[in-house]
Amino acid sequence: MKKITAVTIMIISLITTILPTQAIVSTVRLKDIAHVKGVRDNQIVGYGVVVGLPKTGDNSRSTQITNKMLLMNLGTIIDQENYIQKGSTAAVIVTATVPPFAKNGDKIDVTVSTMADCKSLEGGVLVQTILKAANGEAVAVAQGPLSVGGINVVEGGSSARTAITTTGRIPGGGIMERDMLTDIGDETTITLNMEDADYTMASRIAQTITSLVAPAKAIDGNSIEVTIPEKFLDDRITFLSILENLDIRPTVEKARVVVNERTGTVVIGSDVKLLPAAVAHGNLTVTVSTTNEVSQPNAFAQGSTVGFSNTDISINKTMGSIIAMPANSNLNDLVRALNSIGVTPIDLISILQALKKSGSLQAELIII
Repeated sequence: MKKITAVTIMIISLITTILPTQAIVSTVRLKDIAHVKGVRDNQIVGYGVVVGLPKTGDNSRSTQITNKMLLMNLGTIIDQENYIQKGSTAAVIVTATVPPFAKNGDKIDVTVSTMADCKSLEGGVLVQTILKAANGEAVAVAQGPLSVGGINVVEGGSSARTAITTTGRIPGGGIMERDMLTDIGDETTITLNMEDADYTMASRIAQTITSLVAPAKAIDGNSIEVTIPEKFLDDRITFLSILENLDIRPTVEKARVVVNERTGTVVIGSDVKLLPAAVAHGNLTVTVSTTNEVSQPNAFAQGSTVGFSNTDISINKTMGSIIAMPANSNLNDLVRALNSIGVTPIDLISILQALKKSGSLQAELIII
């Protein structure tokens, strides 16, 4: 893992000094930070069968039963489901997300995933599958050839795989069978929900809408209720078009430190502050190595061959470093100080967690 370099410190210093100024003078569109309450996506799901697989399908009992029922629905009679050759079909779960205002006949993308021991869906075709909403109502049907975006080959005990082939997609493979009805507000008002709750931003949005378009008030830290002018009661789309293109002056974000322990990524906000603290850093490496040996008795001597292990333990302790952080230290001070004691991103994560636990780090610590 690379250490934090001087170039990184310079870049973060620029972010610290420039971003707050830009945040004050710049604006964002209302459509980028809020949405209309009730206008949402809908998830649908179905159970189906993929056919045409080159011996990479599953061998489950449920798939054979499904195949038999499928053929019976198509008018073919089969005495036993095990008469159908295994490996050429696979039972799958089909999922899709329906956008708001979707209409009968619109096409949507669907995702197909295996349920049993299918090795690959490459080359398969999904048989017509009904997709239902959470209330059990049929919303769409899906069918078509799958795109898995890779290969998975197993031969003679060796295997090669370029992508996950047990999940595939059918672009435009779903067809809507009904309209998705969405109510836009009630009789006289529309409620806007912010993507991220913020009392200051909610108040600022309400003030901007009131001064430029129509009466509005912040209900809580996430919602703004807007009264629809009489001339727009029968033309709400035009009214929403005006609202979503309003420019809003954003607020300074809450101080946050975001940590990804899996990759060693640390993102520190520009307003992160520290209370007085002392950070100690040192490395302690303990190495345990084992050597297996055999004790062999001399010729014609009584005794037996015995195996044993020699264990060697070595401890390497480097000089620790300690550095004091003054009160109200900012991002630039923090990074410079930690870089001066040679920390890596992984070390930085541990130090930040310790600072937060001690109460010195004045920011929300988010671990993802």
